[in-house]
Amino acid sequence: LDAVQDNGYGQYDGLIGIMAPALGAEGMATLKSMAEDLSRSPVPVPPKDQWKAVGWGPGGTTYEHEMRARERTSTVAMALKDIADARGDVDGFIAQYDPKTRKVPQIAAEIAQRLLAAGRAGEALGFLERAELGDGLRVPLAWQDIRLQTLEALGRGEEAQAFRWDCFERTLSDRYLRAYLKRLPDFDDIEAEERAMAHAMAHPSLLHALQFFLDWPALDRAADLLEARHEEIDGDHYEYLAPAAEALSERHPLAATLVLRAMIDFTLTRSRAKRYRYAAEHLVSCARLAREIPDFGAFETHDAYVARLKEEHGRKFGFWSLTAA
Repeated sequence: LDAVQDNGYGQYDGLIGIMAPALGAEGMATLKSMAEDLSRSPVPVPPKDQWKAVGWGPGGTTYEHEMRARERTSTVAMALKDIADARGDVDGFIAQYDPKTRKVPQIAAEIAQRLLAAGRAGEALGFLERAELGDGLRVPLAWQDIRLQTLEALGRGEEAQAFRWDCFERTLSDRYLRAYLKRLPDFDDIEAEERAMAHAMAHPSLLHALQFFLDWPALDRAADLLEARHEEIDGDHYEYLAPAAEALSERHPLAATLVLRAMIDFTLTRSRAKRYRYAAEHLVSCARLAREIPDFGAFETHDAYVARLKEEHGRKFGFWSLTAA
């Protein structure tokens, strides 16, 4: 227990579970008793003129003895949860959370996972359904996954299937869609997949839709999305856009070009000098891709695009020197 209290770097995480076989039932019971005794042992409070401030915030000043009391409470709760897990004591695990905290979706999922493993699926679903999901737009994946498992365990397959589709609609996760389609009769899956593609195409978040099409993969859909909604491409999100441009460049050079241009435009418009090198590389890539585009349609040709860049950003010599190099 001393090691668990001195775990500032997480070096003793999981120690109780590792030691459980060696401690045996009697040793684990003793360890639990020690943890409970520690929880009842108050942290000494020094005379007020000796209080040491260690933090400040909207709630006022935090003092050292208060911080140590919170640390002890957290340590004891963590130890008791680990002990409960090691002993297969689901109720002991649940007891470490107050009723309000049990309604936090992530916590409800952890509780439900243990109840389901213990063959208590009905209780598991109860905890999940009492969770407070807010607007329902940012539901933890763990909560969704354990709810699906729980519904299946209760023999409520149709409800689970409907929930899979709901999860896909909210998250555009290809994992949920694949699981949904897998459970459909032949030919029904084709119609459902087309419905899913249409839903993704109209999704409010261009980036989420793009990532879904890349993951599926459906590169033709990704290209259609980018060409239809090119004004929504936010060039700041290079972590999504750079891989997208690379994935699309071979078969969909126009869509790849639109992505590269978005990153270039963002960099120059916002004068992000640290990104100039990448923007210059993107412009070189655009020149290469232009040779593979027979018709730019409603979009600027490469020469027209470069001319506009020079007109709008001609004085950004740091960028243009990199393109020349």
